[in-house]
Amino acid sequence: MSLVELIAQADERGLAASGLACLDRCVPLLGGDDEILRPLWASLTDGAGAEEWGERLEQARGKLDGAGAEDEAVLLAHRMLEAVPAGRAAAEVRVWADACSVASLQIHRLLDTAEDEASSVAVRREGRTEGMSPLVAAELRRQIVVLEVLAGHGQAGLRRALEISTEGRRVLRAVVSRRTRQQG
Repeated sequence: MSLVELIAQADERGLAASGLACLDRCVPLLGGDDEILRPLWASLTDGAGAEEWGERLEQARGKLDGAGAEDEAVLLAHRMLEAVPAGRAAAEVRVWADACSVASLQIHRLLDTAEDEASSVAVRREGRTEGMSPLVAAELRRQIVVLEVLAGHGQAGLRRALEISTEGRRVLRAVVSRRTRQQG
């Protein structure tokens, strides 16, 4: 199943976790530490009230840096953060999760030193993967696995989704660090 199809079938929690996972993997571009979005992840559990999402979102926004906003990848990450809906209604979260998917793939495409042969990331989301660059391929796999895990395991899949996101964040942090050293 393509990423587009998985997003279309995801429930509210799956959509929120999918968008949050994309944002979480891009935290190195926002100047955040590895724990900055952890409270938002916690608000996706059954015991958390919907109002906690909005409160925790504002706390995270207040802690993330606006430095480097002239860089296209950083700008895309900031747009993902600013677009997070204050509530978790399925319709709002679906639009955000879909936009995060596109933005995160585009960020990975911008940061990959290898060329991606596709004209846009949209074809990747639809399942056409020939000539895909390694960083984009890995991000696409992570997005698909997060949605599959949550669809198959519900709340129990949140821990695995977070692990996948953490792995992706470490990869992106290394890429950003290497890029900074090369530019400096």
